[in-house]
Amino acid sequence: MSAELDLNELVTNPRLPSGALLVGDRWDATTSAGRRDHVNPATGEPLASFALAGPAEIDRAVSAAVAAFPTWRDTPPGRRRDALLELARLIDAADVELAVLRSLETGAPFKRKRGASLAGEWVRYYAGWADKIEGATIPTSAGPALDYTLLEPYGVVAVLTPWNGGIVSAAMKVVPALAAGNCVVLKPAELAPFGPLRFGELCLQAGVPPGVVNVVPGGADAGAALVADARVGKISFTGGGATARRIFEAASRNLTPVVMELGGKSANLVFADADLDAAAMIAVHAGIGPISGQGCVLPTRLLVEDAVYDEVEARVVALTRALVVGKPFEDGVQMGPVIDEANCARILDVIDHARTEHAGRLLTGGERLGGALARGYFVAPTVFGDVDNASDLAQHEVFGPVLSLVRFQNEDEAVELANGTAYGLGGIVFTNDLHRAHRVAAHLEAGYVGVNGFPPMPPGAPFGGVKQSGFGREGGRAGLDEFLRPKNVYVQL
Repeated sequence: MSAELDLNELVTNPRLPSGALLVGDRWDATTSAGRRDHVNPATGEPLASFALAGPAEIDRAVSAAVAAFPTWRDTPPGRRRDALLELARLIDAADVELAVLRSLETGAPFKRKRGASLAGEWVRYYAGWADKIEGATIPTSAGPALDYTLLEPYGVVAVLTPWNGGIVSAAMKVVPALAAGNCVVLKPAELAPFGPLRFGELCLQAGVPPGVVNVVPGGADAGAALVADARVGKISFTGGGATARRIFEAASRNLTPVVMELGGKSANLVFADADLDAAAMIAVHAGIGPISGQGCVLPTRLLVEDAVYDEVEARVVALTRALVVGKPFEDGVQMGPVIDEANCARILDVIDHARTEHAGRLLTGGERLGGALARGYFVAPTVFGDVDNASDLAQHEVFGPVLSLVRFQNEDEAVELANGTAYGLGGIVFTNDLHRAHRVAAHLEAGYVGVNGFPPMPPGAPFGGVKQSGFGREGGRAGLDEFLRPKNVYVQL
């Protein structure tokens, strides 16, 4: 059978997980919170149902992780490494299947290997760290003694991932925790549970012992029960600020440490000496195209030097109008739907509010798409020009296919505008002046900055934000250290 026929078969008869919760060595299809239908955002029709965790299932999942922890912690590091390397191999082998699952679940345009390649890279990277965790010997001056440190796992880590992350988010969070010797309770967002459930299946298949990874999709009550559990040693969360504050409040009762990767309003600064075609391409195809603007680090504010503003605006509008919007498996589709009806309505409300308050000039888009796409949740790719940087449109995360263009006169103003929001996740600088590139990158209040391109998030690089975009890091050694705590040992000789 040809690869194309294989793809057609996967789309027509997708290999969806059963929708049961993974708790220890059991798949629970009947739970206290019942089941929920997942609606395909491209069609508005049910895709499949899945079980929802309630507080009772969360309690069982944490108990399973607590029971599995001593054995996993004491498993030789080389064996932990080998299990994670096998997980990476299985993810790579399922590349097309996982990419299809991602497109069905989120509506993102289908790209072969997109559902797996990045996840596999992250798993391999952290598998390599599993047998390289070492402490330090500390010099002493109080007589003959030996002082050294041990890096120890926290025990049970609660991981809460967003709907747009799928297996990639699981790889970024769960795998470094496992490499460090922790056990995990993974609560994916209920809007997209199937990718994380498939991740749980692959973990068991790779030889990760039962209870080390538990996957429990659920709503707010499940999340609240998980982060409030005193047996949880650390929390890693990606999502919105309002939820983060509730998690932080619950975690404070047990003084549970947290990692927060939150929202963004990333600025893309374009100076007059830049490659304007490249800058416009990134603005459209990274800012609003691939996942309909539904990404925290996407460059949704385009700050353009006045001398070239009109040229850049024309390029951006032309590229936006040329975007091919459609269902994820249609040829040439570059942008799909937003995730559900509620978010579709919310994004359209943001656009209407921007019009009402005259936040900027609506250059293109601004409506829900009809015709063959009417049953899905399709918002036209939208661009506003000459946006007031103090407006709600420029200040708040839209999380939809809406791009704001803002003028600036000079470098100082550009940096001031870029930093003039509550967020600080990412930023991009387009310029051919190397001195300016380094200078501006250093002055941006952001945790992740690209120069003349959109950063590809390699697993060895730390990723995270400042200000209202959170704290803590994923990626690199910093991402591993989030799941280890040092113990000092002093030996009097």
